Amino acid sequence: MSDPLPVLRAPLSTFGEVLRRHRLSLARRPLEILQVNVGKRCNQACTHCHVEAGPKRTEIMTGQTVDRVLELLDRSPGIPTVDLTGGAPELNPHFRRLVVAARRGGRQVIDRCNLTVLFEPGQEETAGFLAENQVTVIASLPCYSRDNVDKQRGVGVFEPSLRALQQLNALGYAAPGSPLELHLVYNPVGPFLPPEQTRLEKEYKKQLGEHYGIRFNRLLTITNMPISRFLHQLLRDHALEAYQTLLVQSFNPETVAGLMCRNLLSVGWDGQLYDCDFNQMLELPLGGRPRSLWDINGFDDLANGPIACGPHCFGCTAGAGSSCGGALA
Repeated sequence: MSDPLPVLRAPLSTFGEVLRRHRLSLARRPLEILQVNVGKRCNQACTHCHVEAGPKRTEIMTGQTVDRVLELLDRSPGIPTVDLTGGAPELNPHFRRLVVAARRGGRQVIDRCNLTVLFEPGQEETAGFLAENQVTVIASLPCYSRDNVDKQRGVGVFEPSLRALQQLNALGYAAPGSPLELHLVYNPVGPFLPPEQTRLEKEYKKQLGEHYGIRFNRLLTITNMPISRFLHQLLRDHALEAYQTLLVQSFNPETVAGLMCRNLLSVGWDGQLYDCDFNQMLELPLGGRPRSLWDINGFDDLANGPIACGPHCFGCTAGAGSSCGGALA
């Protein structure tokens, strides 16, 4: 029998108390981003992964669940963006059908790509497919140095990641005037906050451009959440209390207006609904009440509802803030 998953301890002040202290409230706005986790299978097993994805995970979104996502999406024409995540989204056998259907009608589709998946068996045409369908690629590259990337994402990951970026560039991604957008994601390699996003982006572009001829549009800095694998690492290093204290003491009220949970809906691989991807991994249901794709008539029904919060929410509001779209302030 496996050990129970450790849970982040509540700080002295809860997230709700801190919001009230700053006279802030957190409620849903009209939905703009539908984020769909299509499964936990991945060809990598990164140390910071809050999904705990990896090659041995078997959870996968079925064709029936994909059909329900698309049915509800058709009933919700006001949602401009579909954000596909995993695991490695491309490893779901229904990935391309989901992309094509979501792109129909001009919606932006985001693929959260780990880059090395493009060289997996059966994925030889994936980069071309993404370009053909004008899919926005958000790619994980936690550093421009080999040592840091291999430390966080696995030995030997750095080189194929660069080759994948060069392949995407060759297809027109991030070229001047191109509609093909390529963004990179930075995660810290330890228990500290990301550096200032604009400054780090300039350094990324300088290093990747000069040494490897790689171009990209934006760098997104994302704080590591103290859940799943990173939580285990913090416990192992006896760093959990210090990291949690850092997040709480770094609370920035200017980040609250832009929190992703306000205009994003997270759909689990099994069709369950959540306020964000982090809540999904902690199994905190949407607004505190379990609901699935089959319990609603349309995504628009979920606007203006409550948002489930916990101690991990301090990770999104620390320093410059953090969301799936990078820094907030």
